[in-house]
Amino acid sequence: MSFPWAKNYEPQQPLMKWLDEKLPLPRLVYNAIGAGYPVPRNLNYFWNFGVLAGAALVIQIITGVILAMHYAANAGVAFNSVEHIMRDVNSGWFIRYAHMNGASMFFIVVYLHIFRGLYYGSYKAPREMVWLLGVVIFLLMMATAFMGYVLPWGQMSFWGAQVITGFFSAIPVVGEPIRVWLLGGFAPDNAALNRFFSLHYLLPFVIAGVIILHIWALHIPGSNNPTGIEVKDEQDTVPFHPYYTAKDGFGLGIFLIVFAALTFFTPNLLGHADNYIPANPLSTPAHIVPEWYFWPFYAILRAFTFNFLWIDAKLWGVIAMFAAIALLFFLPWLDSSPVKSSTYRPLYKKFFLVLVADVLLLGLCGMKPAEQPWVILSQIGSIYYFAHFLIILPIVSRIERPLPMPNSITEAVLAKHADDKSAATA
Repeated sequence: MSFPWAKNYEPQQPLMKWLDEKLPLPRLVYNAIGAGYPVPRNLNYFWNFGVLAGAALVIQIITGVILAMHYAANAGVAFNSVEHIMRDVNSGWFIRYAHMNGASMFFIVVYLHIFRGLYYGSYKAPREMVWLLGVVIFLLMMATAFMGYVLPWGQMSFWGAQVITGFFSAIPVVGEPIRVWLLGGFAPDNAALNRFFSLHYLLPFVIAGVIILHIWALHIPGSNNPTGIEVKDEQDTVPFHPYYTAKDGFGLGIFLIVFAALTFFTPNLLGHADNYIPANPLSTPAHIVPEWYFWPFYAILRAFTFNFLWIDAKLWGVIAMFAAIALLFFLPWLDSSPVKSSTYRPLYKKFFLVLVADVLLLGLCGMKPAEQPWVILSQIGSIYYFAHFLIILPIVSRIERPLPMPNSITEAVLAKHADDKSAATA
């Protein structure tokens, strides 16, 4: 969105004037994250998570490049090369733990970023493209994380690759050839490890490129805000710098404190002990489980325990797992309510809270063995997950009566401050 009241970039020094004529990079930064980009004045701390996700990606790229200098993508020495990094490389333990826990922190902030978008309706027009590119980033993250988890070549790495790539064999006729083509053989080995390492190294830079498109798409309509009301005049906005650079800086400080505590004090809290055992194709772990950020989708995969409509249960599970993510692409058109924010949608807010509880339940089921009562709970959770988006959301968006909305962002801010002042006086 073009804001006529945005401050223009005016270089003062001769060098900056020359650079602005030849390569206007400072102007680009100024207009993207500086005073040249006005944003709604009422953004809360939930809007920090986009910046935190970017910071997490930078940490992953830096630590990943350093790890790649010492890692050997060979099934015979991959596990020992990771141990070499941990024990012999200067600060190797720190780089490896930072990379390992950085992946978890990346997914934590992205999941919070996604649920913030769901709560405040950031997927609605005119920001559909921002949302679609965000889902693409999420898919690329999942692919990158899966291939990265294979690289240490421990028991969970090997058997995780065996199980995940085994999904493709559920596809009739072409499934097994696709699986063999992906692995470069009939089981995970040197070929699979080499191509997973190559793609794991490449995809973060692809993610960075899509993030640039994501931010570009965001700057066209401008940022959403907690009221869901579009910016109408200059009073509704403040410059991104210094107001939100300071706010994001505070959020980044909290993020780094939590990240440091996880890395230094409980580095293996979110990992699996079996991955410190070298990969052994002849010894299947008692309970194969993916990383925590895949648990809800893993529960959906395992929820199908019987054949239906002449389709094998395993194939239904694979279809449902991918459909659970693909469904997010259609969200801007499944929710037809003209009101964006759940602040003014009391009925939708209740179902949103149920969805959050449902995803947490699916995560718990994905962590547990495939036995009762976790199987039946994962089936109930999967049914609600799809019902929420395909049935409940379209119906609610048509029958719901939203609460009265303010006329502008400024009116909502002033009303909130008046309420806070009255409460303080009382």
